[in-house]
Amino acid sequence: MPIFDFRVRPPYKGFLDTVLFKPGTPTVDLFTKRIGLPYPDSARARSVPDMLAEMDAAGIAKGLVVGRESGVYGSVSNADVIAFCREQGGRFLAAASIDPTRRKPCIAAIDQALKDGFIAINLEPGNYPVPMYTDDRRLYPIYAHCEDRGVPVLIQSGGLAGPDISYTSPVMIEHVCTDFPELKVVAVHGGWPWVHEIIHVAWRRPNLYLSPDVYLCGQTGVEEYVRAANGALARQFLFATTYPLCGFADYLARMRALPFKKEVLERFLWQNAEEVLGLAKS
Repeated sequence: MPIFDFRVRPPYKGFLDTVLFKPGTPTVDLFTKRIGLPYPDSARARSVPDMLAEMDAAGIAKGLVVGRESGVYGSVSNADVIAFCREQGGRFLAAASIDPTRRKPCIAAIDQALKDGFIAINLEPGNYPVPMYTDDRRLYPIYAHCEDRGVPVLIQSGGLAGPDISYTSPVMIEHVCTDFPELKVVAVHGGWPWVHEIIHVAWRRPNLYLSPDVYLCGQTGVEEYVRAANGALARQFLFATTYPLCGFADYLARMRALPFKKEVLERFLWQNAEEVLGLAKS
């Protein structure tokens, strides 16, 4: 069964300057020490060939490379993201990150990214230098433009997605899904820890997709995610490791231990990503 990883940050150029590739920082320690996720050998060695070998060993065929525009965790230019994807000959697709604070340059940046081959737009509202909520009206022109262009939007909406827990409230992402019903919205980090609430929003809003990623690894709420995926939300869950916060094989071992139905697992590991990104049509 092929596997599509919806959130990969490779040890490459600007990614290496972010906190993700700095073991011992509070962000990395939170996952390696408090959750108990081993830091990948390839990330510690800062080696792209080692990362690719780890993906091969885990059976992960493709991945979405996501940079970031963040005042908290460090930024990665779109140029670095697309350069990596081009070097890898089609194995990886690219999500562009943008600065939303100035509307016209932002819209122009989205259009340029699409021309350059990016396939999705990534937003991290709570982690911009001046934090925003997901339904901040300054973001609405971006949502409208992406909806008009048929481009999915990834929104960091769980975990460490802002200076406090209010920035991950599912109420705000529901406002976006309601106001832009044709926009495909991916809740990066799956809205955790608001598990019941985000599941209810996804049930009400079929254009919302949940990617619990690293928060499927031993955190509270895992049973509810699995129950929802096995039920009415089978088409709305996406597989992602959040490498390098979690290694490919380690994540898969933890995930396969969960009681997903076989047919749901097939959708979770590949088909849902294919549908969200429009790959089935290409």
